[in-house]
Amino acid sequence: MSTLMNTYGERTLTLTKGAGSRVWDDAGNSYIDGISGIAVCGLGHSHAAVTRALSEQANTLLHVSNLYNIPPQKVLADKLCAVSKMDKVFFSNSGAEANEAAIKIARKYGNDKGINTPTIVVMNSAFHGRTMATLTATGNTNAQKGFEPLLPGFVRAPFNDIAAIEVLAAEHKNIVAVLVEPVQGEGGVRVPDDTYLPELRDLCNRHEWLLMLDEIQTGNGRTGTYFAYQHYDFMPDVVTTAKGLGNGVPIGACLAHGIAADVFAPGNHGSTFGGNPLACRAAEAVIDTLTESQLISTVAQRGAQMLQAFRDKLAGNELVVDIRGKGLMIGIELEHPCMELVAEARKAGLLINVTAGNTIRLLPTFIMTDDETDTLVNGVVELIQNFQPTE
Repeated sequence: MSTLMNTYGERTLTLTKGAGSRVWDDAGNSYIDGISGIAVCGLGHSHAAVTRALSEQANTLLHVSNLYNIPPQKVLADKLCAVSKMDKVFFSNSGAEANEAAIKIARKYGNDKGINTPTIVVMNSAFHGRTMATLTATGNTNAQKGFEPLLPGFVRAPFNDIAAIEVLAAEHKNIVAVLVEPVQGEGGVRVPDDTYLPELRDLCNRHEWLLMLDEIQTGNGRTGTYFAYQHYDFMPDVVTTAKGLGNGVPIGACLAHGIAADVFAPGNHGSTFGGNPLACRAAEAVIDTLTESQLISTVAQRGAQMLQAFRDKLAGNELVVDIRGKGLMIGIELEHPCMELVAEARKAGLLINVTAGNTIRLLPTFIMTDDETDTLVNGVVELIQNFQPTE
């Protein structure tokens, strides 16, 4: 009997080693990692710069309290604010914690304005985490089931629908912020219209709401710019990130700009481990690697190539509803639920993911070779072509 709580169901694959875009199981079998730890290991496994930073810091200082100045934390904050053009940052240990910080900023922003029941607009099919506040913000009733009562202070709108939020603005006078993913990952790799986020920025400006972007999955180069909002010409008030920031080392960040950057005061928020020296050195190595190389532009190019390859090779396939993506965040939506393709992919030496029940989600590393890219694309195409849905 396992001593682990059964929160992940049955797990039949045991991975023991990784290098670059590949991982190996306990039987020595090799797999191309098509999800990179769910958008975490963008630089691949066992990356030299991250490994070196961790080793150096582990030999120096692992942890001290945030009661003291932590030099690696200050260095990372400066670099993260420089690459994002945001003003200030709070460090946490995960994406959910970063989103908790954002939600608290929104609520305090509202309370400071005299709004006693500050309300945040969130989206259908969104995913923001599994803490009570982020679970409430998440638009997945299956994930929420059994954890009621959920928190008050949230109203929901369809994703990619500005008109629906205009209606909410007329109906709810206590709205203080909008929390949205630039691309919905868990929701099925949903990419909004190019006008959606800029129009959302304008809407928030008119109503004096905070625009808060959940870039837990889309940040750190994943969509072909450092942050997904940098595809556009506007600044958000709050940005959260995690996943790829530490390339496997747990770290999250909540960045704020303008008025949102000064909402928190001493005692308003904190974390024992957030911004510890070890995690900060790993994240610094990630930022340096991404900004001092051509990797992010490679993400944009390779992502576009993969999208086109899938569209060409799957043209006319009646099982395929849509093929969409941004950078190396790709979704192939099928007509039927297709969770069984995850196991079939493993047999072919590929690690893939199915989200929203019927969408193959690919989040590969940024360092795939041409051969690995071709193997991943051709392997997924073959899986779909041979797929015989049971319903």
